Amino acid sequence: MTGADAVLDRYGFAERHLSDAARRVLAGLSETLQRDILPLMAEAWDRAVMPDEVLGALVPLRLMDPEGVDGQEADSSMFSGFRCFTLARADVSVATNYTAQAGLFRTTIRFGGSPEQAARWDPLVRSFEMKGVFCLTEPDHGSDIAGGLATTARREGDEWVIDGAKRWIGGAAAADVLAVFARDEVDGQVKAFLVDRHDPGVDIRIITGKVSLRPMQNAHITLRGVRVSEERRLHGVNSWRDVAGLLRRMRSDVAWVATGLQAGALDAAVRYTTARQQFGRPLGGFQLVQEKLARMLGNVTSSLALVTSLSANQDAGVWSDENSALAKMVTAERARETAALAREVLGGNGLLLEHDAARFFADAEAVYSYEGTHEINALIVGRSLTGASAFA
Repeated sequence: MTGADAVLDRYGFAERHLSDAARRVLAGLSETLQRDILPLMAEAWDRAVMPDEVLGALVPLRLMDPEGVDGQEADSSMFSGFRCFTLARADVSVATNYTAQAGLFRTTIRFGGSPEQAARWDPLVRSFEMKGVFCLTEPDHGSDIAGGLATTARREGDEWVIDGAKRWIGGAAAADVLAVFARDEVDGQVKAFLVDRHDPGVDIRIITGKVSLRPMQNAHITLRGVRVSEERRLHGVNSWRDVAGLLRRMRSDVAWVATGLQAGALDAAVRYTTARQQFGRPLGGFQLVQEKLARMLGNVTSSLALVTSLSANQDAGVWSDENSALAKMVTAERARETAALAREVLGGNGLLLEHDAARFFADAEAVYSYEGTHEINALIVGRSLTGASAFA
């Protein structure tokens, strides 16, 4: 662990929860991010384009099955969480881009497919030979997607015909495969299909004008009479309950990303305030600045405690909607505060991409909303506390 990591991880969460081999892999990832990727991200954010060099640098690291790391640990919620944390600490768009494959899409294949499908496709997902994205959210249905899913699928012989639209799908334009969730017209149940992005009837349009996660291009997807074979239907998804099981596994990654975002914002704030001179001394020597930095560290530390506890439970086989929702809700809220404090201590320079805090400040808004808004996660937690559902 580097000196900078030790200063931030005051309670030794990484050392307590990860093997030496896993920590070495993450240290190597951090070096790659700092050397090869971070210098590209200010311009990438300004241009709203994800550089090809990002995956070009990350894929060879084999972060889903890293050399020297035991397979069980490599597949653990804890390791994937610290991987998300390390990626997001450098840049949230980079973390979201990688996690779209390693988290969302891979989880869909592994736990939404039959054992035979998972065995066939998971190696291709790990190697990025099959690049995919998770397509659930729709133009008119986000928080109410469970009951409002409007994309439909009807079976015709050995094929399914899909009609509908998906929106806010990150990375779709660069994917090979779209994991599309649609409602079966016959039984009304949700099912999942692997759609080739080049299939007739598939139209993908990049959403422009975003002010958050700009390099991570999101897409609006239209599906008109798209035909998919039965063998490309994921046989483990046959109801909304199955989809909810996938989301439960994915939500912890978002909480880890929110925690990494805070660490990156704190890095930017410490770097700037120790170098910047005002009134004849470094900004970091002023009491009000130190109070804000201490509050930021408190947010990072408490968020790390929360997500490591969540992942430890999941790795022990304890999966809970309310625990995942609580972690996402709290860490995303803390991310908003921490990123705002980082922007604040940089003053006007906090608005410039060259000092890094601006990226985290803007990206905190996307993290606050995606994978379940604050309100939806609060209702999941509230239901567990009271036994009464407040969902409309």
